[in-house]
Amino acid sequence: MYQLNSIKSLKDNYIWILSNSDNQAVIIDPGEAGPVINYIKKNKLFPLGILLTHHHIDHTGGVCELKAQYQHIDVYGPSEIDLPINYLINQDKVCIGNFSFDVIAVPGHTLGHLAYYCYPYLFSGDTLFSAGCGRVFEGTYQQMLDSLEHLKRLPDDTLICAGHEYTLSNLAFASHILPNDKNIKSYIDLISKKSKTLPSILSKEKQINLFLRCHEHQLQNKFNFNNELDLFVFFRSQKDIF
Repeated sequence: MYQLNSIKSLKDNYIWILSNSDNQAVIIDPGEAGPVINYIKKNKLFPLGILLTHHHIDHTGGVCELKAQYQHIDVYGPSEIDLPINYLINQDKVCIGNFSFDVIAVPGHTLGHLAYYCYPYLFSGDTLFSAGCGRVFEGTYQQMLDSLEHLKRLPDDTLICAGHEYTLSNLAFASHILPNDKNIKSYIDLISKKSKTLPSILSKEKQINLFLRCHEHQLQNKFNFNNELDLFVFFRSQKDIF
């Protein structure tokens, strides 16, 4: 059984660390090295590898220093990352020691964005947040919607380990769009005083995350759309200016 831990980094990033009973660990999206090195020393971990979801510096900034500190460590990620790492191209799994991750292509935020699934943990980078999703920077809205649909098909007990602590701001937007939604209201009450809201659980996200609810005909009708994509574009464009 694995143990999940997170390190807050930079302004609002999370660096995730998955460890096993032998104190071996995999690091996901180290935006900076110092907090990771301190955590590893404090907890006497042996880092085996690093997984990167996409090329943005707040997710990759600590790689070179960590690689210099732990020369045995293997680094994996998409080919969009301009670093000397192991590129995951057309691979559906990556194994690091006894850790095994499903590799899921989730273009939209960036074209090469990957997510990693090691039951029950989903490391979703900047694709899926609690109550939200990433901005569409490089891909298309259709690509992002398809990526979210892919992640939505994972088991309901999947734990969403996103790259940022954006939950309260995402819920503020959701509440602005759907002020009478009971699930959104109750979730705001539940987490409003928490500084850390992740990981969240997929079953709850399906209730409170507008970007996972674009298939709902009731919502499409409410905003005068007749398909999932148009509603998604509306939600995402409104969130961009909220």
